[in-house]
Amino acid sequence: MTPRTLHPAAWWLWALGLATAASRTTNPFLLALIATTAGFVVAARRSSAPWSRSYGAFLRLGLAVLALRLLFTLLLGSPVGGSHTLLTLPQLPLPHWFQGVRIGGPLSPEGLLFTFYDALRLATLLICLGAANALASPTRLLKLLPGALHEVAVAVVVAVSFAPNLVADVRRLRAARRLRGRPDRGLRSVLGVGLPVLESALERSLALAAAMETRGFGRTAPVSPRLALATRSLTMGGLLACCAGLFGLLGADRAGWAAPLLAAGAAAVAGALALGGRRTVRTRYRPDPWAAPEWLVAGSGLAAGAAVVLLSGRYPDAFTPGVVPLVLPALPLYAALAVLLALLPAVAAPPPPPLRKTARP
Repeated sequence: MTPRTLHPAAWWLWALGLATAASRTTNPFLLALIATTAGFVVAARRSSAPWSRSYGAFLRLGLAVLALRLLFTLLLGSPVGGSHTLLTLPQLPLPHWFQGVRIGGPLSPEGLLFTFYDALRLATLLICLGAANALASPTRLLKLLPGALHEVAVAVVVAVSFAPNLVADVRRLRAARRLRGRPDRGLRSVLGVGLPVLESALERSLALAAAMETRGFGRTAPVSPRLALATRSLTMGGLLACCAGLFGLLGADRAGWAAPLLAAGAAAVAGALALGGRRTVRTRYRPDPWAAPEWLVAGSGLAAGAAVVLLSGRYPDAFTPGVVPLVLPALPLYAALAVLLALLPAVAAPPPPPLRKTARP
């Protein structure tokens, strides 16, 4: 298979499919399987670009979320009570208008387990998004958005690429400190690395601003007042229709007019984006192809998410195991097979091209 860069939308669709599957369950075995699947694909198809090293940061962020949720449960208690008491912490007396809130007191294993299940789901969602951030180049996402959102897309891409570049700078400076025989851990090391990292971020921002000004970023084409009025009207009307349609769908009665109104609002917003793109002057250079590997990658993730959503509606007890009484949750076999389908990109996706090395004078 010839090395090439896969379409970034394929990786994001694959990751969003896995994230959808993780959002529908609190089964720890199934969540661990989803996180392992994402990590295996990242290890198999991650490139050597600086932004691809951010997966470890997202993994540590997920573990930090898990630890913080458990810590808050230890200090503030859990909404789920249990018949067992693991330990009793000193309880801080609170005024009567703080009813429902406590600090300290008895802690049950059922409450800890409930918090662990819920926090593990959030950590798995972060891992799935980190996988997409490590596999798909954020700068190539600019080509996928409509012209009307070009300026917003640039701001989002710059914000998304800041974290990977920051991680790469910290690793480079820590390696430089180790080569000079200086400590690379502890508070002293953080203070020594912080200033060069901020300096590097400032230099990168100035270079990006100069490149955007050189390429004519922000230059717009003249449009007629009638077209501008139609664009604004479609945007406002479409957004209001989408809000009303969502309100109707989320209501208890689920009114029949909600779905058609939501579809009409989405069509109006799409038309507004198409009209608004006429004022943006930009060209596309080497558009990313969408071939069979992209279909396989995106389809495997979306199929896994759709299968888990359907199975969770049929067998809710297997996907949201209870904690009272304490029982060992069972792994849903069909859902596990559906999640394993998301391993297909490790084979179907083309290997990333090697990073080009620039010659130094």
